Formats: sequence, structure tokens, C-alpha cells
Amino acid sequence: MYGVVSAGKEARIYWAKNKKGEDVAVKIYLTTTAEFRKSIKQYIIGDPRFENISGDLRKLILKWVQKEFKNLKRMYNVGIRVPKPYYAYRNILVMEFIGENGIRAPLLKEVRLTEEEYVEIYEKIVHYLKLMYNKAKLVHADLSEYNIMLYDEEPVIIDVSQAVTLEHPMAMYFLIRDIKNIIRYFREEAGIETHGFDELLEEITGRRLK
Repeated sequence: MYGVVSAGKEARIYWAKNKKGEDVAVKIYLTTTAEFRKSIKQYIIGDPRFENISGDLRKLILKWVQKEFKNLKRMYNVGIRVPKPYYAYRNILVMEFIGENGIRAPLLKEVRLTEEEYVEIYEKIVHYLKLMYNKAKLVHADLSEYNIMLYDEEPVIIDVSQAVTLEHPMAMYFLIRDIKNIIRYFREEAGIETHGFDELLEEITGRRLK
């Protein structure tokens, strides 16, 4: 274990090396913060996996770590570029380190690219959204320029703990929010042409809102 790469109210991510000397990221969720329960409430209401433990913060966090691990596996297995998940134990998640020598890759928000590069990144993100919905059967639920890294000229989707299955009662609401965030960023900040909202929703789901 080496230094902290990033720290938030809910978790800290450390740079570490495994027995083979390969870089890994170790995400440790804090088990004593009430902020955790507040921030994830909207993602667990209606999810049967959390019905019996919603009042126990420690059990809730342990379940949340397993949820993030499973979400990463489902996304990784269908070809979405996410950190490769290695192991989850109690409040600890071990996954691929996205970066070099302990320095994390930049977030999409932190880079400046050419128009052609932005177009290419946008098209890949749309492709990943389609895979996520149609193959992994998940909605990210918090997708924005702050949850996408850029590594080796490829977008890497991160922070998938809150991702919900398509059966979740808020799944469509979250998908609409994700789509609006992506369109807003690439239109207003990257300055490129994108799908319209209805067009992109149909591209991802095969249907439009009524």
C-alpha cells in the first residue's frame, strides 16, 4: 500500500501493488460516516437487496461494496472500459489502477482535446451506454465528465457503485439524467455536435419517451 490517490466523504482510494508488482487501486469505504447513508438513499430505495439491512450502516456499506464489485464485473464482461475488478472483501474493493506510477489518469473534465478527439470519445461513450443498457442491463445513474477518466486515449467509466439494474423503479429517471449530462458536456464544454436527447435515448434503448 502506498499513498492516497483520492479521498471523499464515503471512501478513499489508495495506490498499491499486488504480489506480481502490478499497480492496483484499493478503495476503502469509511464505515462510520452518516454521509454514506444520505448519499446512497435514492439508489437503494426499491432495491430488494437492501430491504433488510437499510437501518444498519455497517451492513449497508458491506453490501454496497459487493454491489460495486458486481457492477464492475457485469460492465467489464460485456466490453465496457471500466477498471478491471479483482477482489472485494468487507469494506474494501481492489481493482485495476487507472494511471501510471501512482498518478491517476485525468478525468474527462480535466483535459482539453481537439474536436476530432472529442468526437471519438463521445462516440465511444455512446457505445458504452448502449452496452451498459442492452448487455449489462444496468444504468450508471451518475454519469458525467467527473466519472469518466481518459487513459491511453480511451474513456474509462468509473464510480459504478450506484449503478442500478433496469428493474429499479428509478432506472429510467437515472438514464435520462445520464444522457442529459453527456449531451450537455459535449455540446457546451467540448463544443461538438451530438445526438438530440430523444435521438440518443432511442439509440440506447430502442424507444422514445411517450
